[in-house]
Amino acid sequence: MIESFITAFIIYFVVIDPIGNAPVFLAVTTAQTRRQKYRTAIEATLFASFIMLFFALCGAWVLAYLKITQPAFKIAGGIILFMVSLDMLSAKRQQRKRDESTTDNADNEGDNLAIYPLAIPMLAGPAAIISVIVVTAGFAAELSQSLIGYVALVAVMASTGLILCLTVIAESWLNEKVTMVFSRITAIILAGLSVQYVLDGLLALK
Repeated sequence: MIESFITAFIIYFVVIDPIGNAPVFLAVTTAQTRRQKYRTAIEATLFASFIMLFFALCGAWVLAYLKITQPAFKIAGGIILFMVSLDMLSAKRQQRKRDESTTDNADNEGDNLAIYPLAIPMLAGPAAIISVIVVTAGFAAELSQSLIGYVALVAVMASTGLILCLTVIAESWLNEKVTMVFSRITAIILAGLSVQYVLDGLLALK
């Protein structure tokens, strides 16, 4: 059970990448006061958590309704997550999020930034949603395994909210190079996990 929790926690943490997204969060909330940034960080994390839990609960049903087998989805999810890891290694993912978020912030200055673009697509993006569906589909065989997956997801989202709040405190001395190094390390881990997804899917087809 502990191994399952650690595996799910690492997958979610790597895909959501709260540390790598910290500079993007600061760029989006640059016009806000410190108190507003705290509130935005908490709200964005809560909204993203609801979205991720929705797909965690309904992901298996969606696959069954569309008649998509778990091995096929694992292979597809592994390929997509591998592409995400390549983007993270080349820093394209963070730069793209920064560019999109900055543009959306300028165009929708009066809108709630916690929902868009922070919760969607920065935290609960396509890769994160796919990883949730893949992991919960793999845990669907046993109720205890499913609960472990949900607890791991909640733990990661709580950690994400805490990291974003700490980012506000450390805003004056936050070094973007450090976050980029961490993102590259997590990208390597994500690449390995994505390949394992593909291998598990291929083995399940036999």
